[in-house]
Amino acid sequence: MHGHDSSNGANNSYALTWPDVLPSGAKLLSGLTFISETFYDYTNLWHGLSAMTPFVAWHERKACVLPERWILFHWGELRVKMVPWLQTLMEVTLGRKVDILKIFDGDGPMCFEKALVFRHNDGGMAKARKEITYDMMRCKARAYCNVSDENDHHLKKKNNNKIIRLTLFLRVGSRSFKNETAVVAVSGEQCRNMDGCRLRVARSYNLSFCDQVRLMRDTDILITPHGAQLTNMIFMDKNSSILEFFPKGWSELAGVGQYVFRWLADWSGMRHEGAWYDPDGQQCPYTDEGQCFTFYKDGQIGINETFIAKWLTRVLNEVKEYKSNGQPQLGSSVCPCS
Repeated sequence: MHGHDSSNGANNSYALTWPDVLPSGAKLLSGLTFISETFYDYTNLWHGLSAMTPFVAWHERKACVLPERWILFHWGELRVKMVPWLQTLMEVTLGRKVDILKIFDGDGPMCFEKALVFRHNDGGMAKARKEITYDMMRCKARAYCNVSDENDHHLKKKNNNKIIRLTLFLRVGSRSFKNETAVVAVSGEQCRNMDGCRLRVARSYNLSFCDQVRLMRDTDILITPHGAQLTNMIFMDKNSSILEFFPKGWSELAGVGQYVFRWLADWSGMRHEGAWYDPDGQQCPYTDEGQCFTFYKDGQIGINETFIAKWLTRVLNEVKEYKSNGQPQLGSSVCPCS
C-alpha cells in the first residue's frame, strides 16, 4: 500500500503480492489490518457507523478475530481519525484500542501479512446480519457503560411494564426546533395524559458516549429532529419507537437521505413511527434543486401542535399496549465475543 495523500485519492494505491516478491524497502506489518475504503466519511456518526458495521459483522462471524490496526480511506483519500463516538463504539465492541495507521510519503510502500478490505458500507449486508451486528454493539456498549440488564435493578420492579419512558432529544443550530418550549409543552401534556408516562428532555451536544447509551437505554419513545444524534437509537430496547422531524424542503428535495434513519430503525429492530415535515418557512430563491436543498438543509423546524398531539397519543397507546404484553426482548444477556 502507498497511501499518504489526504486530499487526492489518485495518489494512493494498494495491490496484492506474494510475500517473497515484496517491493524493495517495503515494511511488512504482521497480524490483521482492517482497511476501510468508502464514500462515507468517519466524522459523522451515521456515515461512520455505516462504514464500520461490515467489519463488526465479519469480526463476529469469524470467531471474534481482532485487527492489529485500521486504515481509513474516504474517496481514496487517507483519513487518520474517526469521530470519538464511533471510535469508542468500535473499541468497546471489539475489546481493543482502535489503532489508526498513518501512512506518510517518506515511508515507502507498506505491506500487510493479512488485510480485510471493505469498499462498501452496510448497504451490502443482509438485514438479518445487520440485526445481529447491532444487537452485538448494543450489548457491548451497555456492558461497557454498566447499564446492562443485570446492572439495571429498576428493571426488576413489578411496575416497570407500566412505565413509558418518553425522551425529547434536542439539537442546537441546524435542524433544531424553532420553538423548543412549544415542543416540550405538547410532549409533556400528552405524557401527563398517559398513566405511567415519564418525560425526559436532553440535548445531544453535552452528553458523553455513556451518557447517550444510558439515555437510550431508558427510552421507549424517542422524539428528535433528523440528524446524526439519531444514530444512538441502536442502544434502545428493540421495538422502541422513533418520531423524526424535518425542516421545510426535505420531503421534496432530500432524496434517499431523508430515509436513512427509517432504514436504521428497521435494521436494528426499532419502530420508526413516521416523520413530520415542516411545511412553513422561506421560499427558496433559486431555480436549481441542488441549490434549494442546500438552502433548506439545515433550517429550523416548526411544529403543528394539534398534529403532534394526535401523533404522540397514538404512539403512546401503541407502546402502552405493547409493554402490557411484556418488556421488549433483547435476546441473550451475554454479549458475543465476551
